[in-house]
Amino acid sequence: MRLAVQYGLGYAPLTIAQEKGHFERYLPGVEIEWKQFGSGGAIREALIAGELDAGVMGIPPFLIGWDKGAAWKVASGVCVMPLGLQTYREDIQSLSDFGEGDKIAYPSPGSIQHILLSMAAEKQLGDATALDDLGVAMAHPDGASALLSQKDIAGHFTSPPYIFQELSDESIHQVVDGTEAFGTEFTFLVAVATRDFYENNPEGYAGFVLGLADAIAFINENPEEAAAVLAPTFDLDEDTTLEYLTWEGMNYTTTPYGLLGFAPFMKQAGYVEKVPAALSEVAWSNVQAAVGSGSGGPSPIERLQKRP
Repeated sequence: MRLAVQYGLGYAPLTIAQEKGHFERYLPGVEIEWKQFGSGGAIREALIAGELDAGVMGIPPFLIGWDKGAAWKVASGVCVMPLGLQTYREDIQSLSDFGEGDKIAYPSPGSIQHILLSMAAEKQLGDATALDDLGVAMAHPDGASALLSQKDIAGHFTSPPYIFQELSDESIHQVVDGTEAFGTEFTFLVAVATRDFYENNPEGYAGFVLGLADAIAFINENPEEAAAVLAPTFDLDEDTTLEYLTWEGMNYTTTPYGLLGFAPFMKQAGYVEKVPAALSEVAWSNVQAAVGSGSGGPSPIERLQKRP
């Protein structure tokens, strides 16, 4: 089973699953190959190229791939988290204060950070694409390092833990709040599985969904132990990691929010050409309804759950 991970606390369930063997619990003997990427766009391209079975990314990169005909759907929600655009520049208090030559870092064009920035630009500036020319692609650690050192960029649109590190610095303030840009709570990351994996390896798919759910439950039920596992990944002490895991707005959940909410804006702004007409177009059956409802009998997930 070939899985993709990125940088950030949003991917903590995958780190926990890797360290605690949550996938192996359901798939004993299966080799799991982990691949590190710097953006959801890179994961999207690897999935399209057949190099991965499943990966975790923001909803916009998923929708861009779906719009282009990628044979995949959402297998699970992963997390709801604070996202935002920060700057160290006192002369920048709103998006209208960014000028020619200023650079705004986010993981990649089409990332959830980019789309949220575009949503905010439409509200504040009347043009969703007004700041596209200022965007520069940076992996989260690099963007946070640049912002904290006040070099190369004027703003950084990022996610936990990097947003917490930035906002803990007295010289940095927030310009855009992601939830305000979207208009309501939304899922930051979703797990995406290819059609080939879903249809031709149902046991593997079921094990992936269940293992991910177990890892999410572990974080929610054992935050102190989860912090101890995760701290080395982010080069943080355990107390700081626990603080970040329990920060207001942090929520690990398999339920996706706003799955269909990004597409109409993205079509209007020209980032995609079509909009899903129904949840079934973009989500596998376990996301759509009760497990087993469309299987004509016990689904692979149910069979794994009911092992003797």
